[in-house]
Parts: sequence; structure tokens; C-alpha cells
Amino acid sequence: MSINRVVLVGRLTRDPELRSTPSGMSVLKMGLAFNDRRKNPSSGEWEEISNFIDVTMFGTRAEGVNKVVKKGMRIGVDGKLRWRQWETPDGSKRSAIEVIADDVEFLDAREGGSGGGAPSAPAPSHGGADDLGGEEIPF
Repeated sequence: MSINRVVLVGRLTRDPELRSTPSGMSVLKMGLAFNDRRKNPSSGEWEEISNFIDVTMFGTRAEGVNKVVKKGMRIGVDGKLRWRQWETPDGSKRSAIEVIADDVEFLDAREGGSGGGAPSAPAPSHGGADDLGGEEIPF
């Protein structure tokens, strides 16, 4: 058995491009940038390393996402990895790994609303001192 699942959160590096296949299926292409932290072996300091990957989405969901997203937006992507290869006009072979998105979550706050289009809710209670009626925590 093999599992091919990826979840990424990042910012769009460019405005999305919506196209259609000859059969009429919508194809949305986006670029996503996300950071990774690594310890620099020379200095011992933690550094942010930027990563870039292409994201593709198909069908009516792609059309809907295209109406909302734009360059610089923070999104979450849930999908799978796909490797593809092709030959350039000069005969060179190229390959790339991309994410085929099944779902996109909008993480930037909208004007007058909360992020992701979901209604905001009060923070959950975690059993702090206020939950004990003002009593001291016993530890």
C-alpha cells in the first residue's frame, strides 16, 4: 500500500491562471511558497528557508477558487503529489513535482470577517483559574 497525501500552508506567489482543456474541463494553476526552519551548521542559528511548488486544481472547484484567490494570499492546500516529465522543443528532458489540490482553505481574514470564511467563535476554555470560580490552581 502507498499513501500520497500532502497538506501545505503558504502564500500564493502569483495570481492564479485559469484555463480549459479541449474537452472543457477547468484547470487552475497556482504557485505556492512556504517556509521551513533549519539549523545552520556553521552558525548554529535557526534559519527560515523558502520552498516553492506549483499547485494545480481541476473542475468546478478550480473555477470557484479562482474567483477568490490572488497573489500574496495565505491558503491551505490539501492534495496529492504528482511527478511529471516532458521534453522541451530543443530536446532537453525536464521534470517537476506538483501538488494536485483536492481542497483549498482561505486563511487570510476577509474584510469585516474572520479568516477562512468561517464565523469566529470564542476561544475554548482550558480549565484556567477563571473556571475554578477564582480559586487558586492547586499546583
